[in-house]
Amino acid sequence: MNQIKHINEQRDGLRYPSIDELTDKSSSKYKLVIAAAKRAKEIDATKKSYLPDTKNYKSIGIALEEIIADKVKVVD
Repeated sequence: MNQIKHINEQRDGLRYPSIDELTDKSSSKYKLVIAAAKRAKEIDATKKSYLPDTKNYKSIGIALEEIIADKVKVVD
């Protein structure tokens, strides 16, 4: 059980980036979701990220991190 807790402490999962940070990047939550989903599919296909190091290991989390870092723009 301690091992699982330790793993969870190392990775924030979808708690990072926070929804508050993400909503500042787009006027619409729906457009934000579509942009993140499209970028996640690209990451799955290419296995490449615009960031050298990420906290998340799943493509959707990496896509959200890229949006926060202004590597991916959400078009309004």
